[in-house]
Amino acid sequence: MRTEPRDETLGALLARAADEDGTRVYLVEDGKAITFAEMKRRADAVSSSLLRRGYVPGDRVAIAGTNRSAWVEALLGVTQVGMVLVTLNVRYRREELAYMLGRSGAVAAITPSVHQGFDLASLYLDLTHELPALREVFFLDDAPGALSFADLATGDETDLAGVTTAVKAEDPALILFTSGTTGLPKGATITHRSIIASGRAQAEHFGMLPEDRMCGHMPFNHVGGVTCTLVASLTARSSVALLENFTPRGAIDLIAGGGLTVFSGVPTMFVLMLADPSFAALDASAIRLLVAGGANVEPSLLAKIRGAFPEANICNLYGLSETSGACIISPLDDSDTEVASTLGTAIGNFELRAVGPNGAPVEADRDGELQVKGDCVVAGYWEDPAASSAAIDADGWLSTGDIVSIAADGHVTLRGRRKEMFIQGGYNVYPVEVENVLTSHPGVAMAAGIGVPDPVLGEVGRYYVVPRGETAPSPDELDAFCRERLADYKVPREYVFAKALPLTPVGKIQKAILTTAVPGEVRKMGTTH
Repeated sequence: MRTEPRDETLGALLARAADEDGTRVYLVEDGKAITFAEMKRRADAVSSSLLRRGYVPGDRVAIAGTNRSAWVEALLGVTQVGMVLVTLNVRYRREELAYMLGRSGAVAAITPSVHQGFDLASLYLDLTHELPALREVFFLDDAPGALSFADLATGDETDLAGVTTAVKAEDPALILFTSGTTGLPKGATITHRSIIASGRAQAEHFGMLPEDRMCGHMPFNHVGGVTCTLVASLTARSSVALLENFTPRGAIDLIAGGGLTVFSGVPTMFVLMLADPSFAALDASAIRLLVAGGANVEPSLLAKIRGAFPEANICNLYGLSETSGACIISPLDDSDTEVASTLGTAIGNFELRAVGPNGAPVEADRDGELQVKGDCVVAGYWEDPAASSAAIDADGWLSTGDIVSIAADGHVTLRGRRKEMFIQGGYNVYPVEVENVLTSHPGVAMAAGIGVPDPVLGEVGRYYVVPRGETAPSPDELDAFCRERLADYKVPREYVFAKALPLTPVGKIQKAILTTAVPGEVRKMGTTH
């Protein structure tokens, strides 16, 4: 009997694709095609190797890597036998990694040994001594004397049927860390059901066909890459052309020669591509669909995109880690005016509502906090019942923290973020996490961060710093301090040094009035590109 889609797992989804469309191409990497059948074989090798090494269903295996086929092999090989993939950014450093690996109880990690000149091998091997649960690290490239992912991925396959069929749709598939107002990352527990529900709803909304090909450049450790690209394409039996890291020229070249029909990106990516000199000669006629995630496409940018891709549908896509991927997308027949002013409408059978401060739904066109309900909603936060119950109520409604209005026809307009998070170049940045690092510097007494507009990245972090003592640390000193402790996209781009910050009667910093209440020179760091 065929598995009903709602009860399907990632392993079952891959097995059906390999059985029914095995010769179809799933991934294209460096011009080489990887079919669904070949991906199934590679995933089986990873699964078998992990089981032979003593790992069992329920174990957490972490991965930090760029968008390569090995990442996909790990995703499917780990999850199809009931293990849980912990998705990490390759740019995370010691404090972030120690917390996330420790919090998730990861027993193994997969990572490059070096990334952009940074010695990850030494860092991860040190962590195996600091974290009791972390048993082994498998390196995606050559690390003399260390374990290799290549050996893990080429092991002899064994009969996995008894293990894969025991995995249930409600079981955890991924732990994806996302921060909140406390500044401490929380592990969103994405289930097989929730990630497939979001990916399938997106594919069906877009009418994706096996002939479609997406650009695989959105980071796979984020739902924009893993759900909106890999899983959506797996459900549609369409293909993904891998781009290891986004660059404007790389994306333009892939559109020109990669047979793409669908291109997704955050608005910053479109800004950079349109500004690249090589874009003028691009024939983009094969692109039928452009998708902008992370923020609305503002009118002037939309006009430029429309001029460059006159035949393509242009859509917004809204989702978050806690919805496992997309939950709101522009209808394909929306006008440019609607795309520029709204996020879109609910996809699949997901439900939306806006609620007031008392938790009661507000009327149409009235502002309230967006709540989402449906199979896309995660199971909660990993081993954090208090945070889980605060985010998802007993009826399954997820509170997003975003303030919206919902029209009578279902179109959602984003008003602002209740949370302090801002989006820099497509990456979520949570000021409290950065503030905690800044205030750990011996020369900093207080710090408060906000997102401010930037013409290229959309928003960048501006941090107001009160020195501890008479002499303030220099911006360069703080920059170096943060870069040792944070991923580079979280490092402040602007500083304002102040004698004091505005406080509420109970001692909280009034961030809403920082720009007007705190005079001072804005010290900009580096470049915004």
